[in-house]
Amino acid sequence: MRNILVTVLLAAASISASARSRKISSDVPARNTGAVDVIVQFKHVPSTAHAAKITSRGGRLTSDLSVVKALHVSMPANRLQDLAGDPEVTYISPNRTLVSKLNNAAVGVLANYAWSLGWDGTGVGVAVIDSGIHLVDDLKDAQGHSRITYNFDTLGGGNDDKYGHGTHVAGIIAGNGKYSACANCDILIRGIAPNARLINFHALDQNGQGTDSSVINAINDAIQLKKQYNIRVLNLSLGRSVYESYKLDPLCQAVEAAWKAGILVVVAAGNAGRTNYDVLNGYGTITAPGNDPYVITVGAMNTKATPDRSDDVMTSYSSRGPTAIDHVVKPDLVAPGNRVVSLQIGGYLQKNYPSNRPPVSYYQNSTSTSASDKYFILSGTSMAAAVVSGGAALLVQKNPTLTPDQLKALLMKTAYKSFPNYTSVTDAGVTYTLQYDVFTVGAGYLDLQAAIAATDIPPSNLTAKSPTATYDVFCGCVYFVQDNSALWGSSALWGSSALWGSGAFVGSQSALWGSSALWGSSALWGSSTTGAFNALWGSSALWGSSADATQSLSVDVNGEN
Repeated sequence: MRNILVTVLLAAASISASARSRKISSDVPARNTGAVDVIVQFKHVPSTAHAAKITSRGGRLTSDLSVVKALHVSMPANRLQDLAGDPEVTYISPNRTLVSKLNNAAVGVLANYAWSLGWDGTGVGVAVIDSGIHLVDDLKDAQGHSRITYNFDTLGGGNDDKYGHGTHVAGIIAGNGKYSACANCDILIRGIAPNARLINFHALDQNGQGTDSSVINAINDAIQLKKQYNIRVLNLSLGRSVYESYKLDPLCQAVEAAWKAGILVVVAAGNAGRTNYDVLNGYGTITAPGNDPYVITVGAMNTKATPDRSDDVMTSYSSRGPTAIDHVVKPDLVAPGNRVVSLQIGGYLQKNYPSNRPPVSYYQNSTSTSASDKYFILSGTSMAAAVVSGGAALLVQKNPTLTPDQLKALLMKTAYKSFPNYTSVTDAGVTYTLQYDVFTVGAGYLDLQAAIAATDIPPSNLTAKSPTATYDVFCGCVYFVQDNSALWGSSALWGSSALWGSGAFVGSQSALWGSSALWGSSALWGSSTTGAFNALWGSSALWGSSADATQSLSVDVNGEN
């Protein structure tokens, strides 16, 4: 095992010694001519002097990304090395592509308990950075006025949703069920916070794709508009592969800026849990910016289309941690995400997947002979993130003084933690065995009744950064590396066992995963012939710059059975 570690370290040293500047991301196209679309980060907020560093080298400014001390530019490829040599430049990365990734969801997380107490998200602004939001009756207030209080377009072509993903997400967060009140229907399809305000940021196109710069521009605008529209929650049901540490990634830096501005950021974990399944059982597949330790990263549960969560199981496609490069312990929470019913608007997804309209038989305990045709089924961690965003809006309405860190810790501590050790899921003839560990379910299953009822509010002066995991080659253990200022440090009230539950600790008391048979020398951490140890913790393709590092977040329109 020690020989493997030495080999890994030597390989990393060899890569570092290469001729290309370490300030240039390894996925910037390696060519000598032509322009490349990149994001240049600086030590300070860019000024005219910084812009001159670009134009003097033949570059062209595209947009100002001051929220992350960066400029989005088109730059001659053969001048990048020279630009990287400027001491004011900290990192250069491509303008990468991002893509997008209910009646059961609300009852599954006990949102009805919050509703019974009058908490419905009134007055709370939830920013949705997605493919746009189409205004439908479910997104209006009791007087028929739109609850979409602001629209911002970062792509051009208007604010409307031509893909269908953003409206579906918005319905999960804040749909009030008006469309479901048809003459022969008795099935109410509500979002989690049915009277919250929505702030619409159109950052993904008609195919569900956007770029780092389109999303960063939207995040920047959300920060600027926070006070005006009381933006307290930001939903990012999107993602892309991880290419470098979150400390360098401009997208991660943008979500941190929103967090530090007082906005809770909720991010989909990714739908890459089946990636490299034969080798790593789906571990190490969290997408960016869900790899950032500040944000709440959400995985997807399967409700089995029943209101009782006792039969709920983890989905096989939900991405699992630890994160690439930094080994952050993710996801933080899980929530309903499989075959979730929400709004449709006749966009790309509905036109290409017409069979995803839910039949009457899909709804439990229904005596109706007709169900509204205004709804649609989608699956993925996109949907699960929206459930958590709606839940967070309820908590903010109840206690507006809560900081993002307090909200994150409260949701994690009160999460439902009673899981089996394993379940098996069969989809399309393939069986996936899922272990309910901290890298799969995080702190547990969102429980809004417990969160709303909680009286032990976490301290306001500490952070809720997710810890990192480290592998000890000598004992075969994986440990938490905790930030001493974090809420889950040494405090008895907010210690590790409170956040993740006593089931998270296996083996020695201080080790996250000890030497027990649960992990032992398995493929994930051990030295088996699969080479998984080298792949997961080393500098191989899984954690390096290859396109296989993690898969882009996508919408699984059919989900699991």
